[in-house]
Amino acid sequence: MSARRLPSWAWVTGLLCAALVVVVGLAVRAEPMPGGRTDAGPAGSASKKPQQRPEDAKPKVPAVPAASGEGHRVVYSLEQRRVWLVEARDKVSRTFAVWPGSVHPPVGAHKVSSRLPSGTGTDGVKVANIIYFAKSSGLTVAFSNAVDGARPETDLGVQTAAVRQKVADGAAMWKFAPVGTVVNVVA
Repeated sequence: MSARRLPSWAWVTGLLCAALVVVVGLAVRAEPMPGGRTDAGPAGSASKKPQQRPEDAKPKVPAVPAASGEGHRVVYSLEQRRVWLVEARDKVSRTFAVWPGSVHPPVGAHKVSSRLPSGTGTDGVKVANIIYFAKSSGLTVAFSNAVDGARPETDLGVQTAAVRQKVADGAAMWKFAPVGTVVNVVA
């Protein structure tokens, strides 16, 4: 019985296919898995904690400022440009950043004096969820949100006492703060 030799092209093709199988196998093992790790290690190494990716990290929620009152209230920090909606047992139900106008309310306790579902701001923007709570420099200070969700323009050359918020935050504030709700303004 005589052995037949394979042509050289068959050897090259076979080696090329084997090399492709190895490369594809390594690439599949190196693809990231949930938690940001790769499964390139030995089979028993899954006991390591997976690394947290930046997009998985929850942003740290700023704490309610100290000495901001008690009970059901809205807390507005001028320095942080942030609002907290605080329930009766000092549980924060929501916190969010705001865009203050050029006129700020005085530090201290105020009460929601009136509300309007919609209107036009002193900057000419259509607004909703308007909640009036203080007076300063002859203007009434109010929380509101632009109907179109836009951020307010800055440096308009006109004094504004609006504390603008995003649409979803304005809706949450509207539900949370009826007339008579305390609004504590802190520095």
